[in-house]
Parts: sequence; structure tokens; C-alpha cells
Amino acid sequence: MVGFPLKGVVPPLVTPLAGRDQIDLPALSRLIEHVLGGGVHGVFLLGTTGEGPSLGHAAQRLLVSEATRLVRQRVPVLVGITDSSFSESLQLARHAADVGADAVVLAPPFYFPMHQNDLRHYCTALAREVPLPLYLYNMPSHCKVSFELDTVRYLIDEPNIVGFKDSSGQMLFFNQLLTMAQERTDFSVLMGPEELMAEGVLMGCHGGVCGGANLVPRMYVDMYEAAVTGDLRLVHILQQRILRLSAKVYGVGYAPSSYLTGLKAALSLIGLCDDRLSEPLSSLPEDRRAVLARHLVDLGMTITPH
Repeated sequence: MVGFPLKGVVPPLVTPLAGRDQIDLPALSRLIEHVLGGGVHGVFLLGTTGEGPSLGHAAQRLLVSEATRLVRQRVPVLVGITDSSFSESLQLARHAADVGADAVVLAPPFYFPMHQNDLRHYCTALAREVPLPLYLYNMPSHCKVSFELDTVRYLIDEPNIVGFKDSSGQMLFFNQLLTMAQERTDFSVLMGPEELMAEGVLMGCHGGVCGGANLVPRMYVDMYEAAVTGDLRLVHILQQRILRLSAKVYGVGYAPSSYLTGLKAALSLIGLCDDRLSEPLSSLPEDRRAVLARHLVDLGMTITPH
């Protein structure tokens, strides 16, 4: 049910956990209803925020099956298939297709460094074998390999590759990417860092993959709509709110995982899911959690008693 190009706010859905590799299904349902109630335009499973690479393959498949069932075709479901194994990526893509997901998302495989020629061949081969449309995901901070512009130019000609999510934070690269992507009217360019979504949309991108939309989806949807309509006054107001949330939620824990530990703890504090993370990461310590609780109150959120 994806309309190409995909547009809007697509939260990288947090994976609620009840134990090691145990998906918390009631919490997953609450979280999905929460983000859909906020007007998001899609959901992205098993991304960085969803801790996809830390989950066992059985847990990944269960999450994809249950989340797709819970969404009930109300918005497109995108599934991250990044893995160090080509076969595992392909099998997860086939599972996603079997249970009714709409597209898959691929970052460069982790562990082995790759030449750009290797990356081109890898992405082309997967694009031709996966049974769903494929989005590419540029995540330099988490992968040894980045997509260079010449590689994207090469891959844009592959018809089953239908979009690109850029989390590099490099606006010159991003704007060059936007110019290149104009060759295809069905190709989406999505901004990764939520703090840059408004700037990206004003420059012509199609939306953002915003982790904070797990927490306050309506704010990010309002920002996207304000940028699309050119309401610069509202963009400025909402941008300040997003930057404030970023500082108060993502800056409480210990870098470099503070974004994820802060977000999951915040979702716990407002009663949506537990703050358990998939190993090797661990939850915020109690003293940091208390600081975060005060910050959420400052941001106008209601804390749910544990």
C-alpha cells in the first residue's frame, strides 16, 4: 500500500521488550496505536531505534508479524533487513512480504569494511532478489561504510530501489542527493536526524524518520506539515520544541547510546513500554531516570506511576 514516493513522518518504531528477545506484545500494541493516533505516515521496524541488529532472528520475525498485523494496513510498514549475512537479509525480506509488510530497508552490512564497488554489487543483488521495494539507509555512525554519491547515482537506476534515508547529518551531501533523486518521480529521500527534518523538507525532501515521533508523534507531524506548506513561523516554533526535547531526553544518559536509552526510558515513564534494552545495551540508572522524569514534566508530559 505504499504510494511512491513515500512522504511524511515515519517513526523508527521502538521494540518493546519483556525480557531477552521477548517482544512485549501488549506494549507493542499500545505504541502502535499511540504513533498512529499522532498522525504518522508509516512505521519503520527493526531500525536503529528498534534495536534491529541486537535482536535474534526469531524475535525479529515475531515483531514484524505482530506489528504488521496490529497496523492493519492503516499506514505503510517498512522493515529493516540489515545483517552481516546476505541470506539472513533475504530471508527476513521474504518473511516481511509473507506477513504483509510494504517495503524493506537496508543499511550497509556491518563488520567487514567494503569498497564502494562491493556495496554497489551487494545492494543491486539484494534489490533484484527481495520481493518488496527496497529503501537504502545511510548510517555512517553505525556502519563502517557510507554510501558515496557516485554509488547512489549508480543505484538510483535500479527500479526496485525506491528511496534513501540519510542519517549522515551532512547537508551538502543531502542536497546533492536531492538533486540527483529528481531523476525519478517515484523515489523518496528521507531525513534521518530529526533535528534536521524541517530544513530537509524545506529543501525538497519527502519527510523524516524521527525517533522522537515514538514519544510525541503529533509534534513531528505538525512540523512536517508546516514545512510542506511553508509556514516558517510555525516551523521555527516547532523546531525549538524539537531541539529542546532532543537535549532533555537524548542528553540524559551516557553517550554514545544516550539517544536510545533516553527515548526508551521516556516511553516507560509515560506508560507506553518498559525501558528494557536488548543487550549489549542497558537501561538508564535510577539517578539518571529521575533526572529524565523531571525533564519530561518540564516538556509538558504526564508521568505514569510505576
